[in-house]
Amino acid sequence: MIAIVAVVFILTLFLGVPVALCLGLSALSGLTVMDTPFILLAQRFFQGMNSFPLMAVPFFVLAGELMNQGGTTQRLINFASMLVGRVPGGLAQTNVVASMFFGGISGSAVADAAAIGSIMVPGMVRKGYGPGFSAAVTAASSTMGPIIPPSIFMVIMGVTTGLSIGGLFAAGIIPGLMLGFAMIAYSYFVAIRRNYPRETEPVTKERVMRELLSAGPALLAPVVILGGILGGVFTPTEAAAVAVLYSALLGVFVYRELDLRKFVDVLINSGVTTSVLLLIIGMANIFAWVLTAEQVPGRIAHMLLSLTENPYLILLLINAFLVFIGMFLEGGAAIIILAPTLLAVTTQVGIDPLHFGLIMVLNIVVGLLTPPLGVCLFVVCGVTGLSLQRVTRAVVPFLFIEFGVLLLATYFPGLILFLPRLFGYM
Repeated sequence: MIAIVAVVFILTLFLGVPVALCLGLSALSGLTVMDTPFILLAQRFFQGMNSFPLMAVPFFVLAGELMNQGGTTQRLINFASMLVGRVPGGLAQTNVVASMFFGGISGSAVADAAAIGSIMVPGMVRKGYGPGFSAAVTAASSTMGPIIPPSIFMVIMGVTTGLSIGGLFAAGIIPGLMLGFAMIAYSYFVAIRRNYPRETEPVTKERVMRELLSAGPALLAPVVILGGILGGVFTPTEAAAVAVLYSALLGVFVYRELDLRKFVDVLINSGVTTSVLLLIIGMANIFAWVLTAEQVPGRIAHMLLSLTENPYLILLLINAFLVFIGMFLEGGAAIIILAPTLLAVTTQVGIDPLHFGLIMVLNIVVGLLTPPLGVCLFVVCGVTGLSLQRVTRAVVPFLFIEFGVLLLATYFPGLILFLPRLFGYM
């Protein structure tokens, strides 16, 4: 039966069928062979989405759309440009810093790539930056969105495994900053080698005050969201609703760029994005049930533990496995299908659950940049009109940066667990 499920999944995936339907058709083939009533499809589909913490997903998506349409994104970019624009490769540095700010509100790499990319990539190309490098730095920096909290992937991880979502958020802060500063350093050396321009506008007291007053309300959003969660004021789900309210207030009353027409566009775009995410989550839940019924998770766990019980080698094997899976499976679906099994394995060999949870999210993030399914690559290709092959070649150095941070987080757990301990999640 498992062979049939695998064949259907691989065949539909390579035929270009959407990932959600690949999962659903594969699960349907398994249920057919198992002679299971098809009503189970509907039951497991809705059970996969019937979770209070998952309400954070549409709220964070909506907050990102409100930021983009309400003028918040442009002001974050302007502020980032003021901070680092005069450094060699100033626009590349601005791209990364703006993604760090944006990721601290939206929690979505795709939203980051679309919002920042649509503004930054054309501007970088006009200033003389290579189109491939401009697209690559945009795609790579967008992947900080699911690491720097809040994070949609971390919400799904918490719902699926029972791990503390607030603890995962705290664990992601240091690795997210490491990714950002490493990308800034790489962009700096590339800019010097290729003689890319820097911003020429001087950083005067007047400019600092102007940009700070303009972007200040937007910069408070991550403080409100993370401060509320880590301080115990509200749950991650409630924080997502606060993010929506705050972004709407900024767009309507502070920046005054969010009118009725734009608000309709925001609701439509958010509805489409959310429906796709929840469709994947529901179908992944059906797929996971089929695998569990056939004891596939237990076999995977037994195989890993039969190879070694050394926690360092177990982590290495899991990283290699997840990097491979990320090339073919959407991140949320991979978490739902694999996280419970792999968590059980790592817990058995003495690895802290929060440590594993953050490592898995980091691996999922790497998958956003690896073809054939690298979602952020496709988003940036759509924004720039460049071919997938060209963007993929340009993004390879950034992939090495992400692998480096992944290895540091894997084998130096103190980097991850310091803040969760500080805020009382351990």
